[in-house]
Amino acid sequence: GRTQFKVVIKALSPKEVTRIYTPWPLDRNDGTFLMRYRMYGSVTKGLKIEILYDDQHVAQSPYILKGPVYHEYCDCPEEDPEVWQNIMTCPSQEPQITKDFISFPTVDLQRMLKEIPAKFSQTRGAIVHYTILDNRIYRRSLGKYTDFKMFSDEMFLSLARKVRLPDVEFYLNVGDWPVEHRKANDTPGPIPVISWCGSVDSRDIVLPTYDVTHSTLETLRGVTNDLLSIQGNTGPFWENKTERALFRGRDSREERLHLVKLSKENPELLDAGITGYFFFREKEKELGKVQLMGFFDFFKYKYQVNVDGTVAAYRFPYLLLGDSLILKQDSQYYEHFYIGLKPWKHYVPVKRNLEDLLEKIKWAKENDEEARKIAKEGQLMARELLQPRRFYCYYYKVLQEYAKRQASKPEIRDGMELVPQPDDRDSVCSCHRKKPLREDL
Repeated sequence: GRTQFKVVIKALSPKEVTRIYTPWPLDRNDGTFLMRYRMYGSVTKGLKIEILYDDQHVAQSPYILKGPVYHEYCDCPEEDPEVWQNIMTCPSQEPQITKDFISFPTVDLQRMLKEIPAKFSQTRGAIVHYTILDNRIYRRSLGKYTDFKMFSDEMFLSLARKVRLPDVEFYLNVGDWPVEHRKANDTPGPIPVISWCGSVDSRDIVLPTYDVTHSTLETLRGVTNDLLSIQGNTGPFWENKTERALFRGRDSREERLHLVKLSKENPELLDAGITGYFFFREKEKELGKVQLMGFFDFFKYKYQVNVDGTVAAYRFPYLLLGDSLILKQDSQYYEHFYIGLKPWKHYVPVKRNLEDLLEKIKWAKENDEEARKIAKEGQLMARELLQPRRFYCYYYKVLQEYAKRQASKPEIRDGMELVPQPDDRDSVCSCHRKKPLREDL
């Protein structure tokens, strides 16, 4: 209706003043609302959150968030990781992490030092060597395609501001493809390289992608599409959505070109278009190019086709959080959270070559209630698995599991540089946690 919820967030103590940006709540169209805020200062006593509807307190408002509450750039880590994990309600187990570490009962740092720079950095050129020591982040780049380290840097730094990290030394692949394809019983066996994407024929340890991580860190700051804003912009209600499947994207896989041909032959079922040509430029004349489409407009359609790009399509988590039905191409690639999803429960599977896609779209049209139910189940599961806190928990757990298995102590190696915490001039930060004395830099 016309009456909107009003949310007021302020310091609990009248003696404290802080700046907090609070946009309008996001209406998720199912009776629930998402509230976001970004702090530009810390408070000692805590925050008071008031939820008002027609100027009346509702839903047990006001809420008290006990202090101290720190803003994002406040470098004030919790020294006890157990306390931090409890506060964050981190899951005790992450099935993908358990699976990823099965091949690595121990981590031989000495072997990795000899092997990884020679084996991976020359051919791929997208490996970054990290050491975390005394909660400080050090790194060196191996190869010339390592620009995406800015995304891993920002997440490790953000995590180090919140909790004391284990001392750990590891190699992160910032390229698209997983790199370690040796099996556990090969001689020599695989080595634990960390990547943003896994595949059924590789042994890489998977972290949440740079894309979902960056979108989470930059919520309300520097990104337009983040995992929260999507949830308040899921388009018309199900019954008012266009009964066709939609695809927009670059030409990064041949099946995407096939989608466009199918679309031209079956416009009543499928609306697919390529927005930019890079890999198959010679096909542009034949298939045509369509204009970019705002991501929120995707959800005007009942069905979304998810086809791999160079690896797993990193739009999949965003599509899941909408309320359309996902028709997901069978893929050898996966992200960290796929293990929690089941075909026909959270999405509708489609063969790799897309030969059954039209049949699946027709099925969805003929079984509207079931299609709607699968879309809803997928959305609810994504809301749980893709919460910001779950990313922090996941990153921490990977570092923790890795650190446990190290056969020797991590060191700051030749060529490594300190990755500094961003300076804090814009926001006041007084740390009230007890910190052990450390040498000044």
